[in-house]
Amino acid sequence: MKRGVWIFAAVVLLAGASALAAAGDTKGTGLTEEKYQAAVANLLIGLKSDNQGLQESSAFMLGELKADDGVLPLMAILRSDAPESSRIVAALALCRIGDSRGVFAVKRAVQFDESRSVQQKCAWFYEQYVKAGSFEFAHSPVAEGTEMAVR
Repeated sequence: MKRGVWIFAAVVLLAGASALAAAGDTKGTGLTEEKYQAAVANLLIGLKSDNQGLQESSAFMLGELKADDGVLPLMAILRSDAPESSRIVAALALCRIGDSRGVFAVKRAVQFDESRSVQQKCAWFYEQYVKAGSFEFAHSPVAEGTEMAVR
């Protein structure tokens, strides 16, 4: 009988601890509010770096954290003359964050970015993360392999 009470008490304690941990969780990241804000602040600093790898990693992580504070800097990267890979990562992050301003910028990049590769990736991210059925993709043996058509 005593053993059953101890097991029950242990289960209740574990459930309570899990509930408390989940209560401090920010946007499903597993971080407390304080750690989340510190992480976002550091990633925003990383976006301003001259190191392309650090900049792209920071952009990706802002998307993973769904950090609304990153929307405007990521939009600036998407619209800039940054390398294609940086613009692609910025588009992915904006779609993951889901802010209306950011996803609109990604949709516009599908039409107006000078790089066909960036246009295709932006369309793919928009299709996957924002609104399915927005674009059609077809395999093409000519050119780059995949062609995209706007619906």
